[in-house]
Amino acid sequence: MIDIHCHILPGIDDGPKSVDEALDLARACVADGIRHTVATPHVFAGRYDNRRSGIARAAEVFRELLDLHRIPLALSFAGEVRLGAEVIDLLAQDQIPFLGECEGFRIMLLELPDAQIPLGALNLVRHLLSEGVRPVLVHPERNKAIMDMPERVLPFVDAGCYLQVTAASVTGQFGPRVLETTDYLLEERLVTVVASDAHNLSGRPPRMSEAHRILSGRFGEALASELCVSGPARLCGMRSQHG
Repeated sequence: MIDIHCHILPGIDDGPKSVDEALDLARACVADGIRHTVATPHVFAGRYDNRRSGIARAAEVFRELLDLHRIPLALSFAGEVRLGAEVIDLLAQDQIPFLGECEGFRIMLLELPDAQIPLGALNLVRHLLSEGVRPVLVHPERNKAIMDMPERVLPFVDAGCYLQVTAASVTGQFGPRVLETTDYLLEERLVTVVASDAHNLSGRPPRMSEAHRILSGRFGEALASELCVSGPARLCGMRSQHG
């Protein structure tokens, strides 16, 4: 499987605090059936002031550590970009850590606040699309406004956004309301990709294999593979391979 959203880089956001914790998370990813992980630290103005250049350096250092410790995990990088006016500045400065290119668009992971859909969010999305950037809304099923009314995500999909659901949402780890919203998004075929959003081994491990198993049982192996393998590969600009 290919995991396009994972907080695996140490000491850069709310993921692993140490190199040892990060290496343990990498080993857990491999054990969970993940062959390629995209390191996606938060890009959140005033809280985690990460930029593409700094993330690239951190990813290169960690890639060397993976090789040194013989952990068979391919690693690339992007970022989980918090929705806000600062996104426009980062785009102008060429400091958005994009996931890859797909169908003529640069792909960006875009995070809404937990509790709401801010006014102007849809306008920002439309601006990004006009600039050749396609947002992937990360874990919309965990946004309280969308949990209250899942149809609120439809204008974003209609505008051209993709949706990424968290593996642990599929497995029910985040509770019944998140699971109900996840089921709606899956049943309406609105989900483009499933990813781990893993942060650590205590409360936020990968859980991709369990999610794949549930998806395969409920919706068939073809959709499970699309959401966990070929869809992620396509968004990263990689050739789709099963695994």
